[in-house]
Amino acid sequence: MIKESLHKRESSLSYPEKQLEYLANGVFKSGDLPTFKSKIEASNQYPLRTKKLEILQLNLGYMCNQVCEHCHVDAGPDRKEIMTKETMAYCLEVIKKSRVHTLDLTGGAPEMNPNFRWFVEEASKLGIKDFIVRSNLTIVKANKKYHDLPLFFKEHNIHVVSSMPHWTKGKTDKQRGDGVFDKSIQVLQELNGVGYGMPNNELRLDLVYNPSGAFLPGNQSAMETEFKKSLLAEFNIQFHNLLAITNLPISRFLDYLIVSDNYEDYMYTLVEAFNPAAVQGVMCTNTLSVSWDGWLYDCDFNQMLELKVNGKTKHIKDFDNEQYADREIVISQHCYGCTAGAGSSCQGSVSQ
Repeated sequence: MIKESLHKRESSLSYPEKQLEYLANGVFKSGDLPTFKSKIEASNQYPLRTKKLEILQLNLGYMCNQVCEHCHVDAGPDRKEIMTKETMAYCLEVIKKSRVHTLDLTGGAPEMNPNFRWFVEEASKLGIKDFIVRSNLTIVKANKKYHDLPLFFKEHNIHVVSSMPHWTKGKTDKQRGDGVFDKSIQVLQELNGVGYGMPNNELRLDLVYNPSGAFLPGNQSAMETEFKKSLLAEFNIQFHNLLAITNLPISRFLDYLIVSDNYEDYMYTLVEAFNPAAVQGVMCTNTLSVSWDGWLYDCDFNQMLELKVNGKTKHIKDFDNEQYADREIVISQHCYGCTAGAGSSCQGSVSQ
């Protein structure tokens, strides 16, 4: 099990340009596999363009109490990048101007940002319809100052989206670290205890599944049924939806693919599973991603590769609502991950 981020280990793959270089060469440079651009050109979907801006996703920082082996953010306790209160204030202004209906807070562990609660309280006043916090669950048990998070989430009607790769201890701890499963179960039970995930309750609790190896997720609906059956029978836990997300070949998962000699096979799997119907449903068409330091990206994955949005203004402080409508989306080979099979985004599968 890894203990440190790629950044801390001074791995070459901690640099976005090295990841992009890897994705541009090999089977793509040789022509053995088509680039993502040529693939969507063949289905008359290039250039991929944005629609109406509906979702603002904010990365509040790379600091996290876990070091998960598949993490595309390369988050961990050794990461110190944190969104400042000033940048948060810019984000609040954008919410007012753009009238997005969904606010999505991610990290790292977003709860570790020292201004997390202030921001949630301020953003809650702006009429957001769906206010998401992506939680790793174990943060609630990491320190006593986080113990009341389930009640804080309830007070502000937060939609909790929680990482849970499997309903068994072995598979969960292998991907996310020793002891993660037991703590996650405890926190899920606490969330159920305050009303989250319960039938006919508006306090939404969704779980996220990521494959533990170099393969695609199974059918989201079928997995949801199995997750619900197993978690209820074993731990009396209930939740609303399971979101199946494909691991994209960037950051730590790219490192895993290379080290395990699975990179080429995985890229072949993604390309062969390309689904033209999934392209128009990917998150980048209606989402704007904001990094911890305020730069703007088409999605969270582009953010990690430092592929900033097209347009004259690229920082949250200069946000212009009109500029972010109908713009060309920045793409590379990692985009195959969101268009394989049923498709994948931060909201789970995008087509059937």
